[in-house]
Amino acid sequence: MPVDSPASVLVVQTAFIGDVVLALCLVQSVKEAWPQSEIDVMVRPPSDDLLKNHTAIRDVIVYDKQGKQRGFQHFFQLANQLKENHYDIAFIPHRSFRSGILCFMAAIPARVGFGRGGGRLFHTKLVEFPEYLHEIERNLRLLTAVTPVGSPVLPRIFSDQQDIKLVDNLIGEVTDKELIALAPGSVWFSKRWLEEYFTELGKMCTADGYQIILIGGREDESLCERIGTGIGDDCLNLAGAASLRQTVELLSRCSVLVTNDSAPTHLGSAAGTKVLTIFGSTDERFGFAPYGPNGRHIGIDLYCRPCTDHGKQRCPEKHFRCMKEITPKMVFDELTELLRLN
Repeated sequence: MPVDSPASVLVVQTAFIGDVVLALCLVQSVKEAWPQSEIDVMVRPPSDDLLKNHTAIRDVIVYDKQGKQRGFQHFFQLANQLKENHYDIAFIPHRSFRSGILCFMAAIPARVGFGRGGGRLFHTKLVEFPEYLHEIERNLRLLTAVTPVGSPVLPRIFSDQQDIKLVDNLIGEVTDKELIALAPGSVWFSKRWLEEYFTELGKMCTADGYQIILIGGREDESLCERIGTGIGDDCLNLAGAASLRQTVELLSRCSVLVTNDSAPTHLGSAAGTKVLTIFGSTDERFGFAPYGPNGRHIGIDLYCRPCTDHGKQRCPEKHFRCMKEITPKMVFDELTELLRLN
């Protein structure tokens, strides 16, 4: 199914924040392959904040499928809206039934997606889903199935002057020290490195003269407050203080980010920051490790790991060794090596 410079392109990724960041690499590659094409991207909130100001994107279509736009009425309204845009082709990295049928009902003539998941029933071009490949390279295969492209690229997120000003104000009093960011949150318990381990790691870093910045959403405020109190004065808790795009701007000021296997991994990569991701119940081979030369990951080999590709709310084996046995000293040593890289 060769496609020659389509006038309009839709990219659909209504999964989680990290998935949207990684889908940006596909968007940027589409623009590189077809510079004259107009590209729209459909996401769910709050991911739309990340896409504002992006030079490769014409329009961001917000589908609040779990909130204000829940239900069949809104679904059909959105399908009609997409149909009126007369897209020539859709790339659908999101493997859901809903994403697939939505593009089908929008009468988009070329619909390219993976041959895995419910959405495959509605694609005109099925692409093999390689399980053990980074998500950036995996998504790029959707584009290479229809046109030659260059090498994979890192995601880009564009700050505006308001973002820069807010971050300047947030960290203005600590800019004389090198910053290390910690992101201790995750919606999944089995993806969370231990709270007390983050505290101990922070103490090790501040003893070496670094300033710790804690990041996360509003749901992470109390967790970060406890960790920040344990670390002491050289720690600034900014959980809930910045939007997603402003968090990327904040991370661009940091020397390194230490995070769980969660969205901050990919926000850090987009910021150009060195990223160290801690993997517990999941596995870096599934494609969500920090991408590129500035990324590293740490995990341990266990008979029961990985127990999931997504995350669990409790350890099935009831010992949680996958996180407990990754000690603060192990992470600090890996962090020190990462800081030494040019």
